[in-house]
Amino acid sequence: MRLNLPSILILVAAAVAWPALSSWAAEGEEGFTSLFNGKTLDGWTLFAKHGEGYGVKDGVLFCAKGGGGNLLTDKEFSNFILRFEFKLEPAANNGIAIRAPAAGGSAAYAGTEIQVLEDTAPQYASLRPAQYHGSIYDVVPAKRGAQKPIGEWNEEEISANGRVIQVVLNGQTIVSADLNTITDGPTLLKHPGLLRERGRIGFLGHNDFVEFRNIRVKELPATENDNTPPAGFTALFNGRDMAGWKGLLASPYDNPIKRAALSADERAVKQKEADDNMRAHWKVENGEIVFDGKGRSLCTLKDYGNFEMYVDWKIPPKGDSGIYLRGSPQVQIWDRAVGSGGLYNNKTNADNPLKVADKPVGEWNRFRILMVGEKVHVFLNGELVVQNTTLENYWDRKQPIFPTGQIELQNHGDHLWFKNIYLRELP
Repeated sequence: MRLNLPSILILVAAAVAWPALSSWAAEGEEGFTSLFNGKTLDGWTLFAKHGEGYGVKDGVLFCAKGGGGNLLTDKEFSNFILRFEFKLEPAANNGIAIRAPAAGGSAAYAGTEIQVLEDTAPQYASLRPAQYHGSIYDVVPAKRGAQKPIGEWNEEEISANGRVIQVVLNGQTIVSADLNTITDGPTLLKHPGLLRERGRIGFLGHNDFVEFRNIRVKELPATENDNTPPAGFTALFNGRDMAGWKGLLASPYDNPIKRAALSADERAVKQKEADDNMRAHWKVENGEIVFDGKGRSLCTLKDYGNFEMYVDWKIPPKGDSGIYLRGSPQVQIWDRAVGSGGLYNNKTNADNPLKVADKPVGEWNRFRILMVGEKVHVFLNGELVVQNTTLENYWDRKQPIFPTGQIELQNHGDHLWFKNIYLRELP
């Protein structure tokens, strides 16, 4: 990774147990497959090539002196163990991309980068801790001292299992991090790639000669049970009933400003009517929230400020819905060519998604939404469709979005289905 980036808050994540390294043999490791055939770059694509890029010689994959770019696998990986060997020259700098998108640019932000650096070089004496070798770049610092002398081969293992990342260098664990412990808003906004669940593996060259060999990977199974939150998250829907949810007040009190002006007694009366409406039209069937298309929107009982959330959704042909954040519309859901995930009601800031990532109508889609301050990241089915964009206050455009508010499942008179609604609150 280039080393002229501004400082951000560094967080050391809690340690987690992990199996010890097994044999470093290039062949014969159970479950591992080779990513590099020792002869060509088949199975790899180079993005943003500069200089001579990368080459192969004598069974070694190398980044050329004065060259580089992002050399990424053609295949995507979710949970895995990556093993490889590397050798550095004095002051050499590179990086290992994990769960990265197919793109040039900085994979330390769009994906996740594990730093590759010859730590002893004098020009690196004053780096920030999370810029040294093995660190989750500029996020989680690695322990130092495990690197072999210049010119010797080092053995490294990178494990990515859900939100748990571990780096083992020459038999020593130098990073053991749970990304759920990273709750600093600016860090998460700057590094949307930390939220990616899958992507490519690769090398990030910065003009220095670096050699790699014996590159192999073992994919790990990913198991998920509906309405069972991943570690660090709370389920907003338990899969059995509507506990934790309420109905949306009838207009004009769907507006949070007007709703806040009601007296406690007035609000209680109107909320009872809204809850009766909810129970008539929102049901739980087979572990799913099902809307019949005839009532009003559904709201969380609790208000939320900064958070990361999952929500799975499904719509019928020409369906239309959305996710209100802090009671303000909305992360868009619909069957239209522009795609879902955009911030539909924005007028000044971007409203359309960066790409279309919807699955065919009738299939389940998944949002992963990060809300910090006024800013939003949205992933749809693993693709970043909104990046660090301001969500405007639909109800009063003269003020920013409210600091807290309810989450709403919006409807426009269509049948809707939701499940797997998980959230972790951030400071």
